[in-house]
Amino acid sequence: MERLTGLDASFLYLETGTQHLHICALLILDPATGSTPYSFDSFKDHVGRRLPLVPQMRRRMREVPLNLDHPVWVEDPDFDLDNHIHRADIAAPAGRRELAEVVGDIASIPMDRDRPLWEMHVVEGLADGRIAVICKYHHSAVDGITGADMLMHLCDTDPHADRAHPAEDWKPEPQPGNWKLLTDAIVRFPGRAGFLGMVPKTLGMVAGFAQRRRNKERGMALPLTAPRAPFNKAIGPERAVAFTESDLDAVKQIKAAFGVTVNDVVMTVVGGVLRDYLDKHDELPDRSLIASVPVSVHGRSRHSEGINKVSSLFAELGTEIDDPAERLRTVSAANRHAKSEHDLIGVDFLQDWSQYAPPNTSQLAARVYSSLKLAELHPVVHNLVVSNVPGPPMPLYFLGLRVDGMYPFGPVFHGAGLTITVLSNNGNLDFGFIACRELVPDIAALADAVPDVIDELLVAAAELT
Repeated sequence: MERLTGLDASFLYLETGTQHLHICALLILDPATGSTPYSFDSFKDHVGRRLPLVPQMRRRMREVPLNLDHPVWVEDPDFDLDNHIHRADIAAPAGRRELAEVVGDIASIPMDRDRPLWEMHVVEGLADGRIAVICKYHHSAVDGITGADMLMHLCDTDPHADRAHPAEDWKPEPQPGNWKLLTDAIVRFPGRAGFLGMVPKTLGMVAGFAQRRRNKERGMALPLTAPRAPFNKAIGPERAVAFTESDLDAVKQIKAAFGVTVNDVVMTVVGGVLRDYLDKHDELPDRSLIASVPVSVHGRSRHSEGINKVSSLFAELGTEIDDPAERLRTVSAANRHAKSEHDLIGVDFLQDWSQYAPPNTSQLAARVYSSLKLAELHPVVHNLVVSNVPGPPMPLYFLGLRVDGMYPFGPVFHGAGLTITVLSNNGNLDFGFIACRELVPDIAALADAVPDVIDELLVAAAELT
């Protein structure tokens, strides 16, 4: 038994009927690279034999009676692989748009909390003969880094390697009784008063930021100051998805020419894509969109418990700037200032506060916020989430089949109905776009714009050399 941290549990508390807090990944596998023919049964057997390497895949969430404390992870005594691996229904032959529809449909369905919080959906019959695997995990169970680590345990770097354990006689650990969970919650309850110590620290931090602004010092973009865009409304339950890939070497070429970082280039590409999209819809604000950017603090946090080790900063995307070179320089400078101010906050600030989140109050607040569509009644906190996750620099093989694409899709939130996630993968940058279907029905236009925006930056980079 292991208790969820406040940050991990918050992804459960904040989930509603329309705000699904799971993450997805689309893997594209090439059967031609396998030494043995592909079959669905062999795929399922492969995953089953890897379970000893990823024991968290057999854990389910168990709530504490009366929700007096954060839930705990326990091994599922009724674990059945058939509940987690499915064949997706798709009309063959299917292209990229049809596959995106399937991913969107799967992302639109909440997860069953009575089982371990993961699924895999295998899509056969793609037009190019390849196979797709849609992985789905609840954010309480993985973050960007732990999700990538889990995937590495399911894959190999050698198509002929097999790190799977032999068949085992697995027996789940004994289940804790309700009285045990209730007693532990009562014992831990006095510790919740620790949030009082966070109040002066937070007030001091806010005062420091205010003083920096009075001194005309640059910092990160401020929440609640973002302009309103079409996707900054309360979200519905249905998701739309698009994906594309780009050459990492091209991005590195731009990086070297301008003396910036890869992340600066990625953020500038996102800004250019959004500028193009909003301009074509006559919805382009005269101020920059603001992105919430998750920042991994694995290896830097003092907290050893829990899965999600993440902080967040707010960054400008330069969407108000037409010239791509000027946009890149502006975004790079904004990122430097944002990181500097983020460091003043401290890597553990979000985790420190979230450990005191009261389960019942948090869940009630999330339901009220969702049902009353309060996201449309206050200033925009941020316009969207943009996440840039480091992935494998070498080829990966799943069931001996080469992974040709690895497209990530994070959750979307009330008031910020679009999320863009970018993952480096064996010399590519794989872009995943996911949004509330009602707010961004033509999401494919965002993915389609990526090559043109990168080409514009390449032209600007060539002019410097």
